[in-house]
Amino acid sequence: MKKNENYNQETTKGMTIVVKKICQFMAPVIFLFGIYITFHGHLTPGGGFTGGVIMASAFILQILSNGSILERLRSEKWRLELTESIAIFCFLTLAVLGLVLTAYSVFFANFLDRGTFGQLVSGGIIPIGNIIIGVEVCAAISSIFIALLIFKDEEDEEESR
Repeated sequence: MKKNENYNQETTKGMTIVVKKICQFMAPVIFLFGIYITFHGHLTPGGGFTGGVIMASAFILQILSNGSILERLRSEKWRLELTESIAIFCFLTLAVLGLVLTAYSVFFANFLDRGTFGQLVSGGIIPIGNIIIGVEVCAAISSIFIALLIFKDEEDEEESR
């Protein structure tokens, strides 16, 4: 396949140009809203899980609007699984630090200053836990979605043979 044919095949995948452009504008806004929900989870309803799902929806929106290319999705899935594993390790490390650094010998003990009530920098380790959970959930939901797309693409390839 020539380079021009490959380029045309990639640009015609996905939705129309109008939908692609709107999604290019909306995805960063949705992602920033997910970050906001994650960072303010200890002050308002929301938190790591909710923010992570919202952040993952930004990635899913981009994949749906631009179409899926199997090779690209496989490399993204590997990166997302690595990110998810690192976030789980960080969350466990945060819990163990609470056990080790406090005299209470309690898993997830708060070893940081709680700050002023109602301020963004308050809550001790809770905001840090929210951020780690947000990253983990975002990576997990995105990875699950990509795994389903890869499975569907492979199934479609087998049927076309």
